This record gives sequence, structure tokens and C-alpha cells, in this order.
Amino acid sequence: MKFEYTGRHIDVTPALRSHVEEHFKRIDHLFNGKPAKAHVIIEVERGRHRSEIVLNWRKETLTATTTNSDMYQSLSLTVGKLEKQALKIKNKVIDKSHKAKRSATVAAKSTDVRPTPNHPRIINARRYAIKPMAADEASMMLDDGSDSFLVFRNSDNDRVSVIYKRKDGNYGLIQP
Repeated sequence: MKFEYTGRHIDVTPALRSHVEEHFKRIDHLFNGKPAKAHVIIEVERGRHRSEIVLNWRKETLTATTTNSDMYQSLSLTVGKLEKQALKIKNKVIDKSHKAKRSATVAAKSTDVRPTPNHPRIINARRYAIKPMAADEASMMLDDGSDSFLVFRNSDNDRVSVIYKRKDGNYGLIQP
């Protein structure tokens, strides 16, 4: 791997160079011997240490930037971000070349093979806010909404009731 260093308002010391190259040695296995070129830009402005690394690898350009109070931490975090990007690209290339399917899709297809039970299932619906109102008000709210029923607290007897639209255009009222 080839390195280029640029320092803005800071001298690029051999210690900084060795720190960057040491971190890249740890992730060198991701690049599989493919030639990669890294441009490391470090700068100090008002006590903020900013590091940026532009990495040209394959046909991709990976870029990561970090600002921190310590230059060594900033460089370490930037290399970590590049590692995530390189790993994502490498996995994408491997999946495409092997035409591999994700294990989640294979598992989803295998769950669809189960025989369906003969009895209907109970599916939890959303929660309804039960508001106190008269039956006439409930029928007006049912007209305004897209629901076919409405659960409400009847203000006349303070009990939970259900009003629903019937097929003949009238309303049905269920009271306990």
C-alpha cells in the first residue's frame, strides 16, 4: 500500500506515519494484495485535530474524516471508518461473484413451506382509544372515518359499546 501525507498547520512526524501504517497493517487482509493508495491529510485548527484519509482501492474511492482533541485518536477512528467501508465493499463483491444468497432469505423461504393450519389465527389489531360519547356522536365519527366499527364509552350508561356499519346502510350498536 502506498501512503501520501499532507500536513496543514502541523508537521507530519515519523510517529504519526508509523501510527497510521500500523493501523493499516491490521486491516491489510481486506485489500487482498490489490494495490491501494492512501492519502492522509492531517490538520490542526484551534485545538481541533482533524484527520482525513482518501483511499483509492479497486475502482472505489473511500473517504473518512474525524475531528478529535487528540491526533492519534482521530487517526485511529478514521482508519476504523475506512475499515467498515472496505469490509462492506468486499462483502458486496464476494456476494456478487459467488451469487450467494443471504441466509435470511433462505431461512424465510424455508419457513414458508410449513403447512397452514385449518383453523383461523388470531391477529392482534391496533389499540383504540375509548372516548366517552353518545351513540349519535359515535355514528357521526364512524361516517367521517374509514373504519367499519368504532369502540367507545357510552356517556349515557358509562359502559364500553361498539357501533358498526351494517350492509343495509344502517348502524348496529353492541352494548354489554
